[in-house]
Amino acid sequence: MNTQEIAPLLRGLSFDGEKGAIVVARETIENPELTCTADELANEYREGIRSVLVKDVGGFLLGEDYDDAVNGTSDAAKVTGRAGVVHNKVCVVTGGAQGFGEGIVRELIANGAIVFIADMNVDGAKALATSLNEEQGRTKAFGVAVNVMDEESVKGMVEEIVATVGGIDLFVSNAGVLKAGSVKEMTLKDFEFVTDVNYIGFFLCTKYASPVMEIMNKPSGKYYTDIVTISSKSALEGSNKNGAYAGSKFGSVGLVQSFAKELVTDNTKVNTVCPGNFFDGPLWSDPDRGLFVQYLNTGKVPGAKTLADVKAFYEGQVPMNRGCDPVDVTRAVMYTVEQKYETGQAVPVTGGQVMLN
Repeated sequence: MNTQEIAPLLRGLSFDGEKGAIVVARETIENPELTCTADELANEYREGIRSVLVKDVGGFLLGEDYDDAVNGTSDAAKVTGRAGVVHNKVCVVTGGAQGFGEGIVRELIANGAIVFIADMNVDGAKALATSLNEEQGRTKAFGVAVNVMDEESVKGMVEEIVATVGGIDLFVSNAGVLKAGSVKEMTLKDFEFVTDVNYIGFFLCTKYASPVMEIMNKPSGKYYTDIVTISSKSALEGSNKNGAYAGSKFGSVGLVQSFAKELVTDNTKVNTVCPGNFFDGPLWSDPDRGLFVQYLNTGKVPGAKTLADVKAFYEGQVPMNRGCDPVDVTRAVMYTVEQKYETGQAVPVTGGQVMLN
């Protein structure tokens, strides 16, 4: 066994009925409370142990949160009930450095989570983490590099997270791209790019996050973990001149249902949240590449002459007369975490624009 197996095992062994301790890996530690071999660990570990040295593997520090683990303190706030749905749980948000992802990160932090901001823009992710940690006065956020289209990158991200905190409680597969265009004109390169990020990226993230969650569950058989992909209302109905995006999102629902049936044996729930349009985010409002610009240029909105015309057209399609915000999406994500008796679902958060039947 190695660090990638021992750390999540310790999270599972320290399971308190809702989550395990944060586990920080070190090459070695002095005066550990428990010294044992990897094979002895499951039998030798006892509740309340804060430091473990596993022979031929390394040292591990345990705590309620990251600061308690590395400092040997017991200062972390403890929250139970509905207020504690993600409190001091390890959450990962891909594409978390900007847009919807950043909004989800901020909302999870506000609810007490420990969040890894995973993004190709690693400088932006680390800068956001530094800012959030300063606001919180504790180490609650980490920036980590990932390209969800690259298998080695995804594998390396998960390994870094496990070495830093021991495991993953909630993985939010949020990274996504959109390229609008007629099926008659879209290039294969653009079509494949959208599919690689939105569909294959979700597969790769699940491939490497789920085995960590499996190890965490093994000691008790009661440790629930969650994988949530942020999809779109375009996963529930087709989208004119937007087939690459809608197709990738429809496909991700199929993956959600299939992964949910497989991973339920590990108590890993797999769901998707299908938001309406986040009009204020860069996906829509970026002046050069945003959807308002793309849709204006491709003539998707009949009669539209300006960006304001395009925005007004889309706002008018929402019964609640506004776009979807990150807080709306995060509430749905937290619902899927709190609800232990639901998996394989596509949860619409569309202001009534799309209704299931």
